[in-house]
Amino acid sequence: MSPVRRVLAAALVLCAALAIGQSPGGLLDSAAAATVTPVPGDPLTGSGAVNRSLLTYAQLMSGTSTAPVSDGAFALPAQAAPPTHTFEGTLTLSGEATGGGFDELRDDFSYTPAVADSPWKHLPEIDLQFVQNGSHLIPARPGLLYTGATTWNLVAGNGRVWNENTDNGYTRAAFPLALVERNANCVHNGVLTFLFTDTAISQVRYQVTQETCMYFKFDMWGQLAATYTPAAVPGAEALKNGYAAEVAGRLPTKPISALATDYPGVDVTKYGNGVTPADMTAYGLFINGTNYVSGCTTRFGSYAFCEHMLMPSYSTAKSAFASLALMRLGQTHGAGIYNERIRDYVPETASAYGDWSTVTFDDTIDMATGNYRWAGYEVDEGGRTMSNFFTAEPYATKMSTALSFPAKTAPGSLWVYHSSDTFVLTRALGNYLKAKTGAADLYTTMRDEVYEPIGLSAGTLSTERTDNSPTGVPFGGYGLFWTRDDIAKVTKLLNADGGRSGTTQLLNASMLADSMQKDAGDRGLNTTGSPSFKYNNGFWAKQFTSADDPAYTCSFYVPFMSGYGGITVAMMPNGGAYYYFSDNNEFSWAAAVNESDKIRSQCNP
Repeated sequence: MSPVRRVLAAALVLCAALAIGQSPGGLLDSAAAATVTPVPGDPLTGSGAVNRSLLTYAQLMSGTSTAPVSDGAFALPAQAAPPTHTFEGTLTLSGEATGGGFDELRDDFSYTPAVADSPWKHLPEIDLQFVQNGSHLIPARPGLLYTGATTWNLVAGNGRVWNENTDNGYTRAAFPLALVERNANCVHNGVLTFLFTDTAISQVRYQVTQETCMYFKFDMWGQLAATYTPAAVPGAEALKNGYAAEVAGRLPTKPISALATDYPGVDVTKYGNGVTPADMTAYGLFINGTNYVSGCTTRFGSYAFCEHMLMPSYSTAKSAFASLALMRLGQTHGAGIYNERIRDYVPETASAYGDWSTVTFDDTIDMATGNYRWAGYEVDEGGRTMSNFFTAEPYATKMSTALSFPAKTAPGSLWVYHSSDTFVLTRALGNYLKAKTGAADLYTTMRDEVYEPIGLSAGTLSTERTDNSPTGVPFGGYGLFWTRDDIAKVTKLLNADGGRSGTTQLLNASMLADSMQKDAGDRGLNTTGSPSFKYNNGFWAKQFTSADDPAYTCSFYVPFMSGYGGITVAMMPNGGAYYYFSDNNEFSWAAAVNESDKIRSQCNP
């Protein structure tokens, strides 16, 4: 059990003891005496003398919102003073279904009809619990929240709480909020702010002005009435300590511009190059233990909570979830898991349109089941069957659609990209795990045994599932979420740490070596299309030679994760990893690999 989960378990036992009227002293003396660890960087040291012209006390108390404002107005100011009030309890907004403004920028699928009350144009109902550790506001339910709305689920992030001298004794709070499209992986980043005391609250101002979503872009804003219901939150101490540990465990970070100082001669313009700036969410280079990061812009300035900006996985989940799950089970049950047959763990394949009788786990993670309609590059992926698969919400419908491709060739012989195949494999891995250990859920196991040990943030430790339900089946091939720190830690596990967390081997080393192109005898299958890549165990790979850069004295492969719309996570032989998240369907990253050779040789790392 990870330290964070151990603290949480102790707190819940304490709450249970108090609920039944039993003294916790004999049960959990250590938990009863536990103290809250401050978040690194606290306490605040400002005077409170903030020169504020936007989102003032008067505006939050009785004003209105007619358009988005500079995102910096929501951010912690340099002179923020320590908070005099503590927020613990429930924040409830009113009037979400009709309040606010909306400006459509792109809508490829006609989501928003020309009526003011379209649910796409408004927030879902918001009812959130928070606790507070110093100047940090911490959601009691981090991760994806299924709202029940027809349009939006959401993720509430960690915010800040502080005092300003002109707020008439109120304390100011702000926190990031991401809207996540129901049954899809688009993420729209926003922020909310309000004033509060122990017994009162102002109105809540919000705006959503940034996204990683190629087909649906908009600005949303408003100011709504709210209520604050103070109450003790179960497990509050664990939440506070867990967040303090999360912040302490982040990778060292520098701005991307610091590369030129730390490594003279490096041209920092090669990073982020080839992607339209307006469509870039964030990018970075993790190398030599430091995460060199870009800014994170919105259409109204820099995002107020850059370290918490949420980014969708899309198909990077095929690598970072489905493939890692296979490697994790390979570590706990042996690499022979490659040869297990899908039909033995997915009973629905008995009535499939195609032939799954000899398809193995290895065939499926390689996108080579032999079941497809068209072998052209992502022709099936962009076709009607796959569209029906993506829009299907119930598990039974999603699975039957995934199994509706006809048998065309022998398994393991031809690469044909299907997100649906990863869904089938994820289900098979989950049923395999249950048969071997009794574990109820594959993603929960991955969370506990891989993602938490490497320190991923609590807000990203969830996945989208079928039936729009936390008890549904994980999508597998998409549906995770990342921050900049999270994706750098995933690459660190794969590319720098050899599948280890500390001295503990989390992933099967030989399976990881295959996936990371360490075995010249197992490069994987050739992809169709131009250019052609290698594809092995859910990871793409591009070959580099002196034709890419005259400085190269060797030929080498760079394995990479790729995501819909313009997402790349490239892991280089020199131990570095370049990543970017964008949404204009631009895939340009070779220049970053070439430039990184100046930091550490790709041929002699």
